Amino acid sequence: MRKNNRLDNEIRPVSIEKGFLPHADGSLLIKMGNTHVVCAASVEESVPRFLEGTEQGWITAEYGMLPWSTHTRSQREAARGRSGRTYEVQRLIGRSLRMMVDLEALGSRTIRVDCDVIRADGGTRTAAITGAALMVRDVINVLHAAGRLETMPDINPLAAVSAGIVEGRELLDLDYDEDSQADVDANFVMCGDGRLVEVQCTAEGNPFSREDLDRLSDLAFQGISRLLAFWDEA
Repeated sequence: MRKNNRLDNEIRPVSIEKGFLPHADGSLLIKMGNTHVVCAASVEESVPRFLEGTEQGWITAEYGMLPWSTHTRSQREAARGRSGRTYEVQRLIGRSLRMMVDLEALGSRTIRVDCDVIRADGGTRTAAITGAALMVRDVINVLHAAGRLETMPDINPLAAVSAGIVEGRELLDLDYDEDSQADVDANFVMCGDGRLVEVQCTAEGNPFSREDLDRLSDLAFQGISRLLAFWDEA
């Protein structure tokens, strides 16, 4: 058994608190076990320069970890500069969110998403994507209800989860202890209809087979199906 008697194919307990930052255009706090991420959005009536004159909108993301989100204090990136990991994670979040909706339907505006990890126990990027996607859906609903979007665009439900191979076992939604000793570590971003947005899969200890990848994909599909239930509940 894993911590808290969790089964190999079981995700950690998940909770979502909407309106966590009341001054943002949209916000929520997502908790996946002991990983807690605040997601907030601002709507800007402009687009990046490379999209000017195209009538196409944009969704982008920034990501960060607070100094005491882990066991030891890390220096604020405002002081030392953003790490390569931070850039990689926030680009992943942005790419994922842009797969949710036809960007032309947003008009010439940007939805800017901030994902801040306040407590980290593995799976921070997947928790950020899952929470941010739900929040972006809500922000688009608000824009339409306020008359700022003439037509409500189709939105692809989307979520993300980790999976890995630890001591020969295929595990879903790894916490930090499991992730730190995984032979294979993977992150899956998936739409509600099972289509994949992104797969990050790395051999940390031993190479893995295509069959291993298929089994991890099946695990991820199970986990994301459970996470997408929040789209209906919310």
